[in-house]
Amino acid sequence: MENMSDSAGERASLRRYPELPVWVVEDHQEVLPFIYRAIGSKHLPASNISFVHFDSHPDLLIPVNMPADTVFDKETLFGELSIENWIMPAVYAGHFSHIIWLHPTWAQQIREGKHHFSVGKDISTTTIRVTSTDHYFLSDGLYVTEDQLENQKPLQLDVIMVKPYKLCNNEEENDAVSSAKKPKLALEDAENTASTNCDSRSEGLEKDTVTQRRGQTCLGPSCSCSPESQDPQAAVNTGEMLETLKKGGAFVLDIDLDFFSVKNPFKEMFTQEEYKILQQLYQFKKPGINLTEEDLVDCVDTRIHQLEDLEATFADLCDGDDEETVQKWASNPGMESLVPLVQSLKKRMEVPDYEMVHQAGLTCDYSELPHHISTEQEIEDLIKSVYYLLKNLPKPTLVTIARSSLDDYCPSEQVDTIQEKVLDVLRSLYGTLDIHLVYSAESSPS
Repeated sequence: MENMSDSAGERASLRRYPELPVWVVEDHQEVLPFIYRAIGSKHLPASNISFVHFDSHPDLLIPVNMPADTVFDKETLFGELSIENWIMPAVYAGHFSHIIWLHPTWAQQIREGKHHFSVGKDISTTTIRVTSTDHYFLSDGLYVTEDQLENQKPLQLDVIMVKPYKLCNNEEENDAVSSAKKPKLALEDAENTASTNCDSRSEGLEKDTVTQRRGQTCLGPSCSCSPESQDPQAAVNTGEMLETLKKGGAFVLDIDLDFFSVKNPFKEMFTQEEYKILQQLYQFKKPGINLTEEDLVDCVDTRIHQLEDLEATFADLCDGDDEETVQKWASNPGMESLVPLVQSLKKRMEVPDYEMVHQAGLTCDYSELPHHISTEQEIEDLIKSVYYLLKNLPKPTLVTIARSSLDDYCPSEQVDTIQEKVLDVLRSLYGTLDIHLVYSAESSPS
């Protein structure tokens, strides 16, 4: 119990920012130093921070070979991180204990619902590993059994789908009257149950009539208005989320602008045929259900070997991609398609970037990277969803925003518009903001 009162005392003595700080960066891992700065200045507690993360990608991987203790050397740590693996080191360092990943309908890399697992130091490799058996972690070889981990930190991960704000009315979509009707948005109007005869495919933020208690609203996982189709086990409702955040005190609101519209940049780098070969070479065979720990360890071992072999292959091709070298690697089981892949790449470019080919391959495991370039209307609908969702949550301690446009995840022709809309939402909810446009060189706090 001592810890509890300690952290409560720590929360009570936290400093407050006069205006809500908003840090806008380009690459997502660049937000972490600003979160650490807020911990250092006692605006955030050192532990038990909740992290509310709107993104088309979970960003919950781990730098595969980084020694766990790197997290205690800030400068070295920041140099080791990249866009897909910057959050978990902060969990292992003891800062984040609750992560809420809010994702759009087209991004479903981790199973919906609540996940409780440990993040710790693998005794045998001294790297950071997890006890979660979700495919997201298995396919990257990050799972170990609990007895393999020391210095364990418990993590609660909530995965919640955010659906675009839509009218959920009795009238047909094309009925002119319906647009004038008051929108029945679950979060705003939690007392009314969703119209029973609403289109079951409607993508509104529907009410979860099964687990609904005093205005707790479920954002997922079902699109249907009918209570039967809702899996109460998987449902994480906003009411619960609200309670957790109110109890926890300080939380960080983090928004990747690719939440609203996202590209898979590798799709444009390779031909369809090349991409298909990469998917085949790198594919992760999903394990069955009800596996023993031993089965899971075997599955991860096999996967690690597969990825190490592929890394070695493409590293060798960087040194020379003559026919003999290609044939040597292609003669390994399952590697036959390396020959047509290299031939195709060499036809298109003088010196293929095999390091980039490997990076692209790593994203082709059990599901493709999300790719959904939103229309203006879809962006608008998601902006509204985010507005109503945040309206029901306490005010965050600070906000971090990643543009993700230079590496082509958020479409460069949409990113500025999306950013303006997001800042407008934040202003309308929290008043004057202290905005830092870190990504623009001439940035000065505005």
